[in-house]
This record gives sequence, structure tokens and C-alpha cells, in this order.
Amino acid sequence: MLSLPVLQACLNDSDYDYDYSYWYPDAIVTVKPVTGEGSDYFYFQLDDNTKLWPLDNESLPYGEKEVRAFVKYVETDMPAGVDGSVYDKAVQISWMDSILTKKAVPAPQDVDEAEIDRTYGDDPVEIFRDWTVVEDGYFTIHFNTGWGSSNIKHEVNLITGLNPDDPYEVYFKHNAHGDISSVAGDGIVAFRLDGLPDTGGETVKMTLRFDSPSGEKTAQFDYRTRVD
Repeated sequence: MLSLPVLQACLNDSDYDYDYSYWYPDAIVTVKPVTGEGSDYFYFQLDDNTKLWPLDNESLPYGEKEVRAFVKYVETDMPAGVDGSVYDKAVQISWMDSILTKKAVPAPQDVDEAEIDRTYGDDPVEIFRDWTVVEDGYFTIHFNTGWGSSNIKHEVNLITGLNPDDPYEVYFKHNAHGDISSVAGDGIVAFRLDGLPDTGGETVKMTLRFDSPSGEKTAQFDYRTRVD
């Protein structure tokens, strides 16, 4: 589930100093395709306000699907834009790698949390702040949990609408499908938040709930409805 490039190399020269920072991403972005009238291209939404124009823009890397992705890039002084569209910066892509991107799940009406646990799981996770971010209408979550068999797929979801008093409280759920292990590993997933009430241009507090090995925890993030 962790979508990071893996370096495999054999170094015969012990004096060779390899720059492993190349394989560490500079950012998480939204890869946004633009299609129509024979001018298919894409751009990166870096945060709520910044648009990046990739110079290597000859095809749609993920088709017409919008996804979140890790990206390694270098800023340039080249013109940023096409067909009259103006972007904030032009960048040269070193590499990019997509992140599992899915929609948040609205809770059914009158469902209790015990039923949510049965349906979506309550297996524990820890959440890291480094790549966990709310921006551009997505909640991207970097988590850590126990991994056992590589043949069993873990399932993660973000549940909305459980708290009638706070529509911006969301619940991260993890179902290991019995694949419980003491061997820890990381995962990352992005959830589209387009089902939440519009914040009207204001920034509000979003509360994330999750089940950790030491019990339920919460964390707060700033959230503003995406403006396309």
C-alpha cells in the first residue's frame, strides 16, 4: 500500500557515494488531467493554491483519472502554461508514483459505530504527520500497522457523517482481514472529500479519529472546500 519507489542496486565500489535522496519525494500532488479538442495534458496541484506545469507533458500518465501521487521534481525558469492557461511554476519531473486514491464513504443513516466496526474493521493503526495532509479536497493519510501475509489485502476507508454535530469529523477504519502481525509496515492512501458540506471559502477544523494500539485517538487538521 505504500507507493514509494524502491531502489535495487549492487555497489561493487565501496568508495562510491550514492545519493539516495533522489528516491525521496519532494511533495504529494494531485495529478489533474485536462482533456478535450485534441489537447490532452495534465498538471500538478501542489496545495490549495499552487499549480505546477510539468514540462514532460506528452501524455496522460494515469489516463483521465485524477489521482494523488508522490513526485520528485526540479523547478525551472521555463514558461508555465499551455493554451492560454497560466500556472505558478514550471517543473522538470524526475519521477512520480501514484498513491491509492478513493472516495470517502458516507455513513448510512441511523447506523451505530458497532456496525461500522463490523463492516469496515477496527484493526489498529498509528498515523504519521509527515505525509498526512488535508489539501485540494483530499485527505492523504500515512499510517503504520502490522503486516503478515503478502497474499492478504488490507482494506482502509474514511467514514464521514457519523457525528451529526460535526460534519467535518471523519473516522479512518482499517480491516486487516485477519492478517495480524507484529511486523510493522507503512501504508499511504488518499480520500476525496467532495461529499462534505461546502465551507464557503472558510477554513474549518477537521477531526480525524482512528483506532490505535493504545485505544482511540484524534488529530485535527485545517480543511477548506476545494475550488476547481
